[in-house]
Amino acid sequence: MNLIPESPLRLADGLVLLGYCALLVITGIWFARREAKNTNEYFLAARRMPMWAVAVSIIATSLSAATFIGAPEQSYAGDCTYLSTNIGGIIAVVIVAVFFIPAFYRHNCTTIYELLENRFGPGAKRAASAAFMVGRVFASGSRIYIGAIPFAMILFGTQKAAEPEYLIASIALMCVVGVVYTLVGGIASVIWTDVIQTIVLATAVGAAIVLLYVKIDMPIGEMWSCLSKAGADNNSKLAVLKTGFGGGFDPSAQFTLLTAVFGFALLNIASYGTDHDMVQRMLTCKNAVQGSRSVLVSMAIGIPIVCMFLTVGLLLYLFYNERGAAALQPFAADAVGGPAAPPLPEPPKSDKVFLEFILNHMPPGLAGLMLAGLFAAGIGSLISAINAMAATFIKDFYQRWCPPSETRDEKHYLGMSRWAVAGWGVILGLFAVGCVFWKQNSPETSLISLALGVMTFAYAGLLAVFCTALFTTRGSTRSVIAALLTGFIVIALLQGVVWKAWTGVLFGADSDIAKFNLAFPWHMTIGFALAFAACLLGKGGPTPEAEADRTPR
Repeated sequence: MNLIPESPLRLADGLVLLGYCALLVITGIWFARREAKNTNEYFLAARRMPMWAVAVSIIATSLSAATFIGAPEQSYAGDCTYLSTNIGGIIAVVIVAVFFIPAFYRHNCTTIYELLENRFGPGAKRAASAAFMVGRVFASGSRIYIGAIPFAMILFGTQKAAEPEYLIASIALMCVVGVVYTLVGGIASVIWTDVIQTIVLATAVGAAIVLLYVKIDMPIGEMWSCLSKAGADNNSKLAVLKTGFGGGFDPSAQFTLLTAVFGFALLNIASYGTDHDMVQRMLTCKNAVQGSRSVLVSMAIGIPIVCMFLTVGLLLYLFYNERGAAALQPFAADAVGGPAAPPLPEPPKSDKVFLEFILNHMPPGLAGLMLAGLFAAGIGSLISAINAMAATFIKDFYQRWCPPSETRDEKHYLGMSRWAVAGWGVILGLFAVGCVFWKQNSPETSLISLALGVMTFAYAGLLAVFCTALFTTRGSTRSVIAALLTGFIVIALLQGVVWKAWTGVLFGADSDIAKFNLAFPWHMTIGFALAFAACLLGKGGPTPEAEADRTPR
């Protein structure tokens, strides 16, 4: 029995999903018992969050619907080299834990861009905050779009899910739920909700692995043998590391040792150290030591979870390919007049393979648990983003435009914070709608590449600015602004369509330069290097404006 006409959602699945939503409502009410009295409690939870909960929340923030759908897509259609990006992640969290987090605590930052105000001046802080908000709209908006794809399939059926109006309806529903929940209790409720969502997510993926293993009914040794020669040109789908040197350097390869050490290391330093959506959680710990530990623990727990998602993709490959071919062997037409072999069903598209399995091959109830995990991944990244952007807007812009007075106390700013949450929810939803039409014109882009690639627009400049502030004595407000603009422009010029357009005009559309394809991790590397050089052009030291405007801490 289907819960909604034309929807593959069955009654048992719907009950499980509704039960999970009820759990979210109950926890929201529970966290709302202690209502935030000021912006410090609303955005920093008064620095009383336990380290382990913060670590789990960081995992939930990094694991979005893009990971839920995109990671199995990578191993199903390709191999496991996506896992090698964690080499860059390990390098990044060590650097962030040693240098970035202690600096934020020393400056008693509510938003991390306040550190730039002390170093370069208030103009630098506002420029970096603006860059963060623009970049976060890009990154989180694309994730909302990715999460809306399976929701549309669940609510309206597989056929209608491809139509823009149904995707837009799913986007609107996600944004409304995310905004309402975030309004309840601020960052404390977000973190505790992340803990619940991560548990649900890990349980769901573990259940999928067990069910796939049972359904494939193949010895592990045979599975290993099939996967070892199932990739392109009989390459192993179990490959985890590619050096990037075999057969010559391939600049279009996304997941290699070189991109991990350079591009993904820089991308992760930017994510864990310059993106307030992520760092805000670390600032809710009671001190810098706990904040630094939280990011290290999150990486240690996060890598096995990514391995689970990749394992799902490998098992899905066996389920739809090797298992199907083996099952049809007895029907091979080896004799005249023998039974005709039934047609081998067409495997689903790689970006929908996991969801197709959930909806069509999982028993009722268990599929609902999987959908709850998907819902957790989609909503979790949304509520964290709008809370972080609201904090940045209120602290770095609104309080400067409307400073405290007799009529503007903490209660006023708390109320405006909630309006900011609603406003950012609308903006993120609008960008996600734009992604619907953008993806229709770029169908070849994988979901993981889409989610990670858009982050580089802001990250290249932000990382350059923070590295200048923390590791050099140079830089100024003007060079900070120049670096942020340089990073954004360079990343834009390196995008495939834009690259072909301007190089085609300069060198000809059929030239080798115009056809050159550079993987997005190298975009981050080039963008950061040029932005860092731009930021170093500043004379160095705090500006007179910064000294005059600096408030006691």
